[in-house]
Amino acid sequence: MSKAKMIFVNLPVSNLARATAFYEAIGATKNPQFSDETASGMVISETIHVMLLTHDKFRQFTPKTIADAKTTSEVLICLSADSREAVDETVNKAKGAGGTADPAAKQDYGFMYGRSFEDLDGHIWEVMWMDVEAFTKAQSAAANA
Repeated sequence: MSKAKMIFVNLPVSNLARATAFYEAIGATKNPQFSDETASGMVISETIHVMLLTHDKFRQFTPKTIADAKTTSEVLICLSADSREAVDETVNKAKGAGGTADPAAKQDYGFMYGRSFEDLDGHIWEVMWMDVEAFTKAQSAAANA
């Protein structure tokens, strides 16, 4: 069996200290091994990490212009949650830390529930819970209709 893959999401941030505090407020842990005055390595889970990078540091990895995530869409990142309540809890933590709750409409399909938040730099994160068994039954019923 292959080992679970890890993902490192690299995000440009305008104020590293504020961004670090925001991600800590929503439950991420700063990894000092991957952090310095230009970057904060934030651990979301064993397999998901977010690298918060100053604009100068981010520019070292791409020749492209850094998108202003408050005015343009660069990426939508979606995290799974263990329950509907966990979705709400994460979005509420983001709002309490200065983020924007629900920049997009809530999604509630019974078997699937999702909300989103925008961090201090405008990056949008979706948080989604799904009852896979109920989803499979709904798909099967639709296919047989």
